[in-house]
Amino acid sequence: MSKKRFIQVGLGGWGGVWVHTFMPRLIHKLGLVEAEAVVDLNPDTFSGAKYHYHIPDGKCYTDARRAFEENPADFAIIVVPPAFHEEMVDLALEYDMDILSEKPIADTMEGCCRIYKKVTAAGKKMAVTMSHRFDQDKQTLEHEIKSGKYGPVNYIVCRFTHNCRKFGSWGDFRHRMKNPLIIEGSVHHFDILRALSGSDAKTVYTVSWNPEWGEFAGDSTALVNIEMLNDVKAFYEGAKANASTMNPWTNEYFRVECCNGTLELDRRWLRVLRSEGSEKPLQTDIKMLEQPVWMNSWLAEQFVNWINGGPAPQNTLQDNIQCAALTFAAVESAETGKPVDVQEYLRKAMEAS
Repeated sequence: MSKKRFIQVGLGGWGGVWVHTFMPRLIHKLGLVEAEAVVDLNPDTFSGAKYHYHIPDGKCYTDARRAFEENPADFAIIVVPPAFHEEMVDLALEYDMDILSEKPIADTMEGCCRIYKKVTAAGKKMAVTMSHRFDQDKQTLEHEIKSGKYGPVNYIVCRFTHNCRKFGSWGDFRHRMKNPLIIEGSVHHFDILRALSGSDAKTVYTVSWNPEWGEFAGDSTALVNIEMLNDVKAFYEGAKANASTMNPWTNEYFRVECCNGTLELDRRWLRVLRSEGSEKPLQTDIKMLEQPVWMNSWLAEQFVNWINGGPAPQNTLQDNIQCAALTFAAVESAETGKPVDVQEYLRKAMEAS
């Protein structure tokens, strides 16, 4: 496979994790890619990229357009707040690049649909890094469900709860957003629920709010009911302003009720529970799957293999538009107080964009 060149836009915060954790393996160990340039509004972020990507000062930019003009590359990595995704996607398409972007596709459903149409029309490849769905524990749980050992899925419960009530404890921009929990947090868990159920969403009903002690401009807490197209039901509890952090990032709680067993994942401990009648359940621990890397390191490798002619990964734009539809339909349900038909919502959004 040919070595691919990339430009990364966004180096601060999570972008810094891309720099020091996700991409060095592809650059230095596997030799699949090389950094052509990096972009960030804050020059203080350049030092990490220069060290880990081995790029000179002249390849570090505060102006994204200039970086793209002066550095032909094969793909762009977009790690900026969702409100700026479409602008960066437009720039990448203008310079004939494939795209690997952080979630969500955009900060509105209309923006997601516009990006979907632009990328499809340009014939370029785009994937969205839904990191938590592709973590070791969630992949093991999905593998167990799909093994068929436990029969069909009846319903799924998910819990994601934090104490991030103080302003800035979850990043300043999230505390200023209208719907921070759903757009920046639940989007991951909705994608996991799609994977575990083996289906896209049919309907969603959301109740969301922000308690008086939550220092958020928007809703930090939500209870969500989802029905999938294959009739699997799901219940989601999400909270960022609780008194305790019960199930934080990478340590979420999932319970999957199957015909022949209850699969429970809690803080990365996976077990199956079974009982006869009213007897105390018997539990069996399940060993996690093993592979070299997970999350965005794995997704980045799959993406590069894809643009080199390999198979498409599971997190393509074409798949992720369904996650976006569920996410923004959940927001609409919260705002209207009514259930939303997710597929009809997506159809109308595509027509209107």
